Amino acid sequence: MSCRKRCKREIFKFAQYLFRLITGTLNTDSVEDELELSAVRHRPEGLEQLEAQTRFSRKELQILYRGFKNECPSGVVNEDTFKDIYSQFFPQGDASTYAHFLFNAFDTDHNGSVSFEDFVMGLSILLRGTVQEKLNWAFNLYDINKDGYITKEEMLDIMKAIYDMMGKCTYPVLKEETPRQHVEVFFQKMDKNKDGVVTIDEFIDCCQNDENIMRSMHLFENVL
Repeated sequence: MSCRKRCKREIFKFAQYLFRLITGTLNTDSVEDELELSAVRHRPEGLEQLEAQTRFSRKELQILYRGFKNECPSGVVNEDTFKDIYSQFFPQGDASTYAHFLFNAFDTDHNGSVSFEDFVMGLSILLRGTVQEKLNWAFNLYDINKDGYITKEEMLDIMKAIYDMMGKCTYPVLKEETPRQHVEVFFQKMDKNKDGVVTIDEFIDCCQNDENIMRSMHLFENVL
């Protein structure tokens, strides 16, 4: 299998990987019982509330929580664990920086850990959210300092992290200046009023008018 095809296959499998390596192997054979909460330090919100806040059914939430508790008995995932898991999926490169950015996007209350609620809310958006919700989530990922704007340097940091993560599977092999060149093109396209920052409205408008981006928004909708 070519390097490019292998990378595409691995990216496509990422959503399933999130389920199996962060939440543990899913088992649909025995999910009728209620959530078992007594053994964990962090107790998630009630099933009914999470069901109302996400696009997962009660049974799906039970499956997710059982696996999450098996992999993370404390009820939370810290950044080091998240990085370890992510690095196993991209052994050909260095995924630590991108995993750091991704972890911060899941850690919505910025307390240094991802709870079951954080995980399920983010996963619900990525897998079953509307295009608007997915783009809002993506903007938050690129907005590294969470000030409501994306700067060129923030976009470059994310782009470099992606190339580092893909490692030798980029084809053709990229020159050192390639990420910056790509960012220059993307940023100029998004920064419509040329004020040096990209707002969420500019980001969403640009993405919605890009066919490749819009196709990618539907990639993982039917994973679970």
